[in-house]
Amino acid sequence: VIPGVPPHVSLFKMPLIKEFRVPLPITVQEYQVGQLWSVAEASKKETGGGEGVEVLENVPFENEEMGKGQYTHKIYHLKSKVPVWISALAPKGALEMHEKAWNAYPYCRTIITNPDYMKEKFELRIETWHKAELGLNNPHNLPAEIWDSKVDKINIDIGNDPVDRRDYNPKEDPSVYHSFKTGRGPLKGDWIEDQAQMCAYKLVTVEFKWFGFQGAVERFIQKSERRIFTNFHRQLFCWLDEWHGLTMEDIRRLEDETKMELDKQRKEGDVRGTKET
Repeated sequence: VIPGVPPHVSLFKMPLIKEFRVPLPITVQEYQVGQLWSVAEASKKETGGGEGVEVLENVPFENEEMGKGQYTHKIYHLKSKVPVWISALAPKGALEMHEKAWNAYPYCRTIITNPDYMKEKFELRIETWHKAELGLNNPHNLPAEIWDSKVDKINIDIGNDPVDRRDYNPKEDPSVYHSFKTGRGPLKGDWIEDQAQMCAYKLVTVEFKWFGFQGAVERFIQKSERRIFTNFHRQLFCWLDEWHGLTMEDIRRLEDETKMELDKQRKEGDVRGTKET
C-alpha cells in the first residue's frame, strides 16, 4: 500500500511482452540436439568464481497440458552480470535467479523467478515454439487484442545483426563460419530467404512489480534477452560441427557430465562470460 493511493488503484503497468523471431539454417529436428548441446557449452563459459549456473534437477516429466518432456531447475548466480546500479542496490539473495523449464519439444516453457527476495513481484516467462514455417502470424495463439496491440515483434538475424563488441568472437561469427560437416554458411546478405529451415518464436513476458523501477528494469531485461538470444544462436550455428550427428542419449550423458563440471567451476577460478558495466 502506498500512502495517499487507494488500495484498489494499481500503479503497475501491463507486463512488457515481446516476441523474438530467430530464423535458423538448421531443421527443427536438428535444433533439438543443437540447443541442448549449446546450453551445456554456454553454461560452462558463463560459470566460475562463485557465479554462473547451478543445476538442481534434470528429470523427465509428463503432464496433461504439455505431454512428455524434460524438466530442469537451475539457479543463476549473477552478481557481475547485471549493471552496477542494480548490483549496488541489491541485497543478498536478490541476484540469484531460479529457472524452471519444461522442454516438451518443439514447445518449451521457461519461468525465471527470484524467490529469495522479489518473490511474487518478479517473473520472467519465455515460451518458445520451434517451427519449420517462417513468418507465422501469432504462433502462440494469443487473444487478438493482445497480439495485435500489446506484443512487440522483433526479428533477429544472426548473420547480419550487430553484436556488442564485448560479445564478439570471430570464431562465433555466422557471417564467416562454414560448416565442413553440412556445407552450411557463411550467413550473409539475404541468407534467410535461401538457407533458413526453421524459426524459433520466443514470447517473452516480464513482470517486475516494484514501484519506481518497473519500467527501467523490464526494459533492461528485454534488452538483455535480445542480447542473449542473438549471442546464443550465433554460437549454436558456429558450433554446428561439434554437435551435428549427436543423439539425445549423447546429450543426456553430456548434461550429467556438465552438471559435475559446473559445480566444480563455480567454486574456483575467476568470473567468466558475459558481464555488464
